[in-house]
Amino acid sequence: MTLTQESVGPGALLELANKAWAAGDYDGAVAQFSAAARGFTAAGDNRQAALACAQIGDLFAYFIHNRVAAQPWYRRATRLVEAEPPCIEQGWVAMAGLGCDVSDPAVLIERSDLALDRARRFGSLDLEVKALADGGLARVEAGRVAEGMAMLDEAMALACGGGTEDLGVMGKSVCSFFTACYVTADFERVETWSPLLRQRGILGPGPGPQAYLNSHCSSVQGTLLCHLGRWSEAEDVLNQAFADIEQAMPGAGWHPVIALAELRILQGRLAEAEALLLGRDDHFQALVPTARLYLARGDHELACATARRALRYMGDDRVRAASLLGVLVEAELGRGDVAKAAESSAELDVRTAGLGLPTLVAESARLRAHVRCALGDGAGAVKALQDGLDGLTDARLPHLRARLHLDLARQLESDGDRSAAVVEARAAAALLARLDVELAPEDRSLLGRLGMETNAREPGVDCRVATLHRDGSWWTATCGETTARLRHTKGLAYLADLIARPGAERHALDLVDLVEGVSESGVDRRRLGDAGALLDARSRDAYRRRVAELRDDVEEALDAEDDDRAAAKQAELDALVAELARAFGLGGRERKASSAAEKARLNVTRALRAAIATLRDALPESGAVLDRRVRTGLFCAYEPHPDDKALWSIQS
Repeated sequence: MTLTQESVGPGALLELANKAWAAGDYDGAVAQFSAAARGFTAAGDNRQAALACAQIGDLFAYFIHNRVAAQPWYRRATRLVEAEPPCIEQGWVAMAGLGCDVSDPAVLIERSDLALDRARRFGSLDLEVKALADGGLARVEAGRVAEGMAMLDEAMALACGGGTEDLGVMGKSVCSFFTACYVTADFERVETWSPLLRQRGILGPGPGPQAYLNSHCSSVQGTLLCHLGRWSEAEDVLNQAFADIEQAMPGAGWHPVIALAELRILQGRLAEAEALLLGRDDHFQALVPTARLYLARGDHELACATARRALRYMGDDRVRAASLLGVLVEAELGRGDVAKAAESSAELDVRTAGLGLPTLVAESARLRAHVRCALGDGAGAVKALQDGLDGLTDARLPHLRARLHLDLARQLESDGDRSAAVVEARAAAALLARLDVELAPEDRSLLGRLGMETNAREPGVDCRVATLHRDGSWWTATCGETTARLRHTKGLAYLADLIARPGAERHALDLVDLVEGVSESGVDRRRLGDAGALLDARSRDAYRRRVAELRDDVEEALDAEDDDRAAAKQAELDALVAELARAFGLGGRERKASSAAEKARLNVTRALRAAIATLRDALPESGAVLDRRVRTGLFCAYEPHPDDKALWSIQS
């Protein structure tokens, strides 16, 4: 006899729903949970009906990836138990979902306090762990950092102590812990607790919550490496985390994607950052890098709109809001509205005051200096930057210190105090020599003007200069006492152009034009043999703006509990995101409808790799450096690293 929803009770339907969930049949699980909720409601058991509704909300939010559809189920769960006498189910409903998805810390504090009361009143250690973790995160976000971290430590102690066995609950709790450490740059706490979490089996290679938490832990580690100025290591960690979570839970792991997008923005690889964030900016945590992406692209209007949209939902958040206010200050300055930038800077100072978080305090000082400079107050800008540096005395933040020294050198140079500017530039160069970061062109130029070596290395590192020189139909490659003569090839010409511009990206078609010359007919080579970009730049820009507008519309509809309107706007949003995604190929680069750019990519890559192989045969050690540091593809670059045994240059 085949079981139907009418022939079994709601309890049995819950079992069927959980089995479907475990098997990855999410639609089947939703159907069974829905039937169970109806059955419990018909039987007058609102408490069990509420739990079933909360589980449907989790399924939609974190497995089907439809946050709009999740909200009505969460609201229904709350309404089913709000009139009940105090019960444990009220606590579980209050803690449904992930704490990091709640935008306003005041709301999360209220929910977690209720859950903590029910957990202790009815003796549920699982619920107590979740309530402590979410309550701790909320207090951290609200600026009560010491109190919040103490709650998170208690939650981790309970989780690691073996008193709870629910991996799902532990996973959500550890997620809140990692989020709190991420937003406060409290990496020491992560290093303290991670080994214990691994011993407990909460972190590890297993599927489900373990894989999800592994990706989150690796994302925090990658962010730490970025702060330490070890960008290549950060890239390796984040790429591996992304690959691992995609293999274990395709589409579910968004932490490493967002962290990797932030690194790409720092590296200036903006198209790749956009491709990573595309379709993921419904995650609240993605709003900061999205706003930073628009800022880096020079789209100050969209950066302002994105930052303001996020700030509207954050209430009195003092930690996450600081990053958004920072974007707002720079975007308003970019728009030329110094008055509004000053207002945002003042609010940033208020939100970061007394937090005891060196990263936020230093960033606040750096942005205050930018505003003072725009107002013509050079002395005020210098003081703000000096205050920021003073606050970083005991912090493990060398990259941020270097940025402050660079800004101070720039301001002092502008004020006419070259000798003081040289001192600050020397301090920046000393820090940068130990870091694996990419300098912005304006910073490299500043150091050059002030007599600093932009490729300075830590004393004791054995680095030699390798040179490449063209003489008619021959090239001469030299490193130390070794010299090789190589016959001219297209690949060597491409390579020389990249070496001459370290860190700069060159389109494969630009390299082709360099060697073969621009067509005398005046026809743009990019248009030959293809149908053009699937979306041109103007179309993509319009799509981005419409996506931002629709995000606002969806949030407003959800706040008004207008679920039909929210679903309609989300459908339009999904269609636009899909259209944008079609315009990007691997690495975020524009994808052509046909083949001209693709042919250039293949030919240039082949020629470059052949030239590098020739150099590696002739000069094994220095040639091996090129093998590691030349990035090929539609966009190519030579990206030297401070630890390289040889630094390549072009000899004129």
